[in-house]
Amino acid sequence: MASKSFKASRSSLSNSSDLNDPQHGKPPLPPHVTFQRRTSSGRYVNYSRDDLDSELSSSDYMNYMVHLPPTPDNQPMDSISQKVEEQYVSSSLFTGGFNSVTRAHLMDKVIESEANHPQMAGAKGSSCAIPGCDAKVMSDERGIDIVPCECDFKICRDCYLDAVKTGDGICPGCKEQYKVTDWEEAANGNDRPLPLPAPSGMSRMERRLSIMKSTKSALVRSQTADFDHNRWLFETKGTYGYGNALWPKEGGFANGKDNDDMMDPTELMNKPWRPLTRKLKIPAAILSPYRLLVVVRFVVLGLFLAWRINHPNNDAVWLWGMSVVCEIWFAFSWILDQLPKLCPINRATDLGVLKEKFESPSPGNPTGRSDLPGVDMFVSTADPEKEPPLVTSNTILSILAADYPVEKLACYVSDDGGALLTFEAMAEAASFANVWVPFCRKHNIEPRNPESYFNLKKDPYKNKVKQDFVKDRRRAKREYDEFKVRINSLPESIRRRSDAYHAREEIKAMKQQRQKTDDEPVENVKVPKATWMADGTHWPGTWLNPGPEHSKGDHAGIIQVMLKPPSDDPLHGNSEDGVLDLTNVDIRLPMLVYVSREKRPGYDHNKKAGAMNALVRASAIMSNGAFILNLDCDHYIYNSQAIREGMCFMMDRGGDRLCYVQFPQRFEGIDPSDRYANRNTVFFDGNMRALDGLQGPMYVGTGCLFRRVALYGFDPPRSKEHPSGCCSCCFGRKKKHVNISSEEHRALRRGDSDDEEMNNLSLDPKAFGNSAILIDSIPVAEFQGRPLADHPAVKNGRPPGALTISREHLDASTVAEAISVISCWYEEKTEWGQRVGWIYGSVTEDVVTGYRMHNRGWKSVYCVTKRDAFRGTAPINLTDRLHQVLRWATGSVEIFFSRNNALLSSSKMKFLQKIAYLNVGIYPFTSIFLIVYCFLPALSLFSGQFIVQTLNVTFLVYLLIITVTLCMLAVLEVKWSGIELEEWWRNEQFWLIGGTSAHLAAVLQGLLKVVAGIEISFTLTSKSAGDEEDDDFADLYIVKWTSLMIPPITIMMVNLIAIAVGFSRTIYSVIPQWSRLLGGVFFSFWVLAHLYPFAKGLMGRRGRTPTIVFVWSGLIAITISLLWVAINPPAGNTQIGGSFQFP
Repeated sequence: MASKSFKASRSSLSNSSDLNDPQHGKPPLPPHVTFQRRTSSGRYVNYSRDDLDSELSSSDYMNYMVHLPPTPDNQPMDSISQKVEEQYVSSSLFTGGFNSVTRAHLMDKVIESEANHPQMAGAKGSSCAIPGCDAKVMSDERGIDIVPCECDFKICRDCYLDAVKTGDGICPGCKEQYKVTDWEEAANGNDRPLPLPAPSGMSRMERRLSIMKSTKSALVRSQTADFDHNRWLFETKGTYGYGNALWPKEGGFANGKDNDDMMDPTELMNKPWRPLTRKLKIPAAILSPYRLLVVVRFVVLGLFLAWRINHPNNDAVWLWGMSVVCEIWFAFSWILDQLPKLCPINRATDLGVLKEKFESPSPGNPTGRSDLPGVDMFVSTADPEKEPPLVTSNTILSILAADYPVEKLACYVSDDGGALLTFEAMAEAASFANVWVPFCRKHNIEPRNPESYFNLKKDPYKNKVKQDFVKDRRRAKREYDEFKVRINSLPESIRRRSDAYHAREEIKAMKQQRQKTDDEPVENVKVPKATWMADGTHWPGTWLNPGPEHSKGDHAGIIQVMLKPPSDDPLHGNSEDGVLDLTNVDIRLPMLVYVSREKRPGYDHNKKAGAMNALVRASAIMSNGAFILNLDCDHYIYNSQAIREGMCFMMDRGGDRLCYVQFPQRFEGIDPSDRYANRNTVFFDGNMRALDGLQGPMYVGTGCLFRRVALYGFDPPRSKEHPSGCCSCCFGRKKKHVNISSEEHRALRRGDSDDEEMNNLSLDPKAFGNSAILIDSIPVAEFQGRPLADHPAVKNGRPPGALTISREHLDASTVAEAISVISCWYEEKTEWGQRVGWIYGSVTEDVVTGYRMHNRGWKSVYCVTKRDAFRGTAPINLTDRLHQVLRWATGSVEIFFSRNNALLSSSKMKFLQKIAYLNVGIYPFTSIFLIVYCFLPALSLFSGQFIVQTLNVTFLVYLLIITVTLCMLAVLEVKWSGIELEEWWRNEQFWLIGGTSAHLAAVLQGLLKVVAGIEISFTLTSKSAGDEEDDDFADLYIVKWTSLMIPPITIMMVNLIAIAVGFSRTIYSVIPQWSRLLGGVFFSFWVLAHLYPFAKGLMGRRGRTPTIVFVWSGLIAITISLLWVAINPPAGNTQIGGSFQFP
């Protein structure tokens, strides 16, 4: 084939639907995608899978009903063609969207450096030896060329098909006829069973669904404790290659390797059933006194407020009234915060049992292949300037190196900015993963984030026994340093490349203009300054100089498979390939996909929630993992087994009723004193553990493992209603099963829908959109997400071994369908963002999304691992921290004034869970009363009055009991939550700092949005890239002014001045009122003690604040105090000190 004709047409890929015959009632077909490429014979050949199947399904092949397993050297051409198409798909950049054709641009290279992994996009391969053909030779998983003739003549797939069909099967190299493969000899090299060919006419999704349908009978038997193991051991329908399934003798296995862990089938069947998780109750010696103190403090608060109301201060009624109103609200707020903490629990997982059930040989899984469900990992980023590409790349590398079956893991990166910098940084990360991931597997590295690992303070050689570890670590470190340099140089490289191509385009345009005008002087031709990719073509996303259809809010949808799906079997390296000796190390990498959804003016993109929903749809089309784990770009996997920890809960008995598993957020780079309570341990280790004892923790935006069908808006199986009242959380109620015949429909019921037909998936395009493939994938994901039916108590389970089948190959039509579901118009007139996926309408979409799931009756689980599951960064600068709290609080106000208010929740949510969600929406309003109360001590000192008539014994006793019980509750809470007392105090301090600044602003902004309809916009929080080598906490000392600082500064100044005024008045008064002074000064110091971290943050770095500032502050305070005393002197005395008369 001619090189010219290929280059001219290789980027034209059409997205169209086949003509349907309405008379025959055929369903609409998915978009048909073709690579328009011309062969040497002049014939156009498509790369779509359907065309490949049609070309190879001649009558000669129809007689083969059973395919014996192939070897890497001898493979059937239909299998090879699927892999070749997958290779083309992974090397193509797919674009498309609204009113545009879906195109696939075949990229010769993705980055400037050479791709050195066979799974990577743009991987180099041998060229076809046919003259005039520039296509690549077919290759296997290792990137080794596959040749159909013994003469090793290199030929591409198209030329091979031409030789077979038009050349009588003659090899162009040796001129001999292609020989038939000796399949009997090939069978000795690989014992893996292959699926039987699907019946003709079955679509790709129908073949998926047949997996689930074929297991229905076994599923019923498994749930009635009469599971038919013989069916799965001896029945050959659907697979071939086990024969009589004879159990290997003397511990040997079918591959000839010894395995000491294998046992006799009888011993396996008689082995007792073991759970994957356990509940660890809090000791009664801690929890019982804790609950008793809550009751005591509640009673004392009630008596104290009654006493305060019945004993007003007639000398200062205004002061008394304000204080009583604030104290009533504080008591109400404390009750809302305290009630959900009455039932804290801990949980533990058993990874050994998980491995035994899902990855060890058993009667239901004789091969011992992984039976774990698939997991799709989501990483979201929006702006490479505020979210450094190096940080995002490290997160991706930690995901690719996670300890989970490689073929079951897929990583999707959402680039909401459509930046070429993020795209090429991902490609560089995929290239470096070829070294980093096998290195982690070989030496069991933790953590698997290279930046964090190489910056560890501890000894890296501890417990390492392999002789080549030092050499491998040194080489990996060198490779990572070079990787960092390449990442850091990407912005300049992209700019220089774009400038060079732009200059070439200008010169070309000027030449064309001169030719048209016969060399007459012409004006300078204006060529749009585009951003160019490494292969010399325009970047379809956002340009460095934004232009029409190439800006952040206006660009096409983009999908690039950076790492194509791995093979199902392990692929071991050797000592020759690469920089490390990877003998007996699996070098496969999980699938990695770059996704940038389409954005167009006039369409609401719904910020992060919209981006996550686009990933949900695209991943359902391409991999359809039963579970989804989302991470922010600055949160990485710190514990490589974190996914397995979460899977223990999902796969345990009753796990089908869990909507998500939330992991605690842990942070790095925080100052040792945690000045602004960035670690937030009181919430993550206190509140979240307590909610785990109710209906489950809230979703906090990152580090959460979702069940896919729960995100789709379905009800949980065996859902039940809870009676209103606190006792419903402690005492159960008889379950109300939904009266639906089949378990599939029971698990996919949308009970809150008014339309009866909405429960039928085939009639539900108005909920999920018009993608038939997306809708068909839902029952598959539901089935794959079920726990094993290995115990009579397991309801809605699946048979063992059901997920050991091979995955479907990725074809062009599949990626084209994914392009269509990330288009800007897809969500129109659907329920995406309303009740399906991440919920829109709030800046805290995470809380709302979790609330909707709990409101439908789902449960969630809090997974606290011994080694932190994930770690991330948090803003340690005061201003950034306040803006973060402002965003959270604003979202809470939006929730309070929306239909997501817990007061409107359904009866499927537990009472105390409702209280917890109600507190989420109400807590910002506490700021109004908190600010008033912070000014009360100052007003008391200024006026010479106090909130009570006199400091009598009753008031002091109540105050003492309330304070002591608060301290005792704090101590007990520290005991059962595992936090430190200093962390509890830091949380109290920042509660007041945030309450007097960000929370008040959030209430005002929320009211403006509700009343006036003014939309709220927030800037993205900048993530540190770790560039400050001199000081790790340089951001801590930077003072950036914001209006949020005005209320706390005012409170501090007023209270300081009030103390000076009150002290001066008392000293110079004829009859000093020391009790009132002490009361006012005590409460003023209470306020100032909470604001101490705020004051310290205003000072910046220690020693940088000029001394004159403190001198002038003191002089001003003294002057104002003397002026106040002189203007409003104590009664009966106008002189100060008896000798000085103020004029």
